[in-house]
Amino acid sequence: MTIFQNFKWLISAFLLIIGMQPTWSLADYPDKPIKLIVPFPPGAGTDTSARLLASALSVQMKQSIVVENKAGGGGSIGAQAVADSPADGYTLFFATTGTLAFNQHLYSKLRYNPLSDFTPIAGVASFPNVLVVNPTVPVKSVAEFVALAKSKQGQMTYASSGTGSSSHLAVILFESLTETSFTHIPYKGTTPALADLLGARVDFMIDNITTHSALAKQGKVNALGVTGTQPSSMLPGIGALNSLGVPGYDMVLWYATMGPKGMPAELVNRLSEDIRVVLNQPKFKQSFEAIGNDIMFMTPKELDQFIKNESRKWGDIVKRSGVKPE
Repeated sequence: MTIFQNFKWLISAFLLIIGMQPTWSLADYPDKPIKLIVPFPPGAGTDTSARLLASALSVQMKQSIVVENKAGGGGSIGAQAVADSPADGYTLFFATTGTLAFNQHLYSKLRYNPLSDFTPIAGVASFPNVLVVNPTVPVKSVAEFVALAKSKQGQMTYASSGTGSSSHLAVILFESLTETSFTHIPYKGTTPALADLLGARVDFMIDNITTHSALAKQGKVNALGVTGTQPSSMLPGIGALNSLGVPGYDMVLWYATMGPKGMPAELVNRLSEDIRVVLNQPKFKQSFEAIGNDIMFMTPKELDQFIKNESRKWGDIVKRSGVKPE
């Protein structure tokens, strides 16, 4: 066989192999259940929000969407599972501020890159934290709280759900803007932290508004201010910290839907549009906002830029704080 004949044979074999490969078609999607990975345990606020979205989205897409919880590592285990999955639209990620904006600045051995290992699909929701004190702390306003903290630098204590958590970084931001200093008491989760706050063994927390709104309404904690730039419907009458003596304070946490890197653009746009439709449904909005979420839809392009901005912002805060949970 001549060299020319060999070359023709190789070309023919290559074309035959290419022709045998299954082709991806948007018209066939989705033809099997979709998996939505949540990087935290069942029953947590993230899980509840993800299940509401999955339920409504499954109706919209006429296909089952199964929530799979992969907790651990501050959300890193679930994130890694998505990053390692095929980019075929059958594994999606219910991502959080921590997994996409905090973790890369906290964990030196993080196995995924939030800015390059995922495909942004749609922004979903945002929600603030709230500054709450146990009722034994003799303050009724943010101004009184700051004044007390300055008179007792380093003596007041605060609980968090863990080193590097949003409830930890929220106080670090507060310290930097008010020139105050507190003693951090980290816990393994919100439940034990909350127990010590209610037991007056720590002075305060800046934590999820959903967790604390009912307690504040019952008088078990005193809510002083929310961390977003606007008041929240979850706590009527409680203003934002940035208008109550802490100018520049702006911290909202958020959820976004992501996929593995390399997803086809037409598939990303299809998913993004389906999510947009669901987020605009009155019944869904009512149930979603009832658990403290504010609808925050973003297109893939908008979400990509948003994540980059958030990563830069929290990277600067973590760097200044010297926080290292490892």
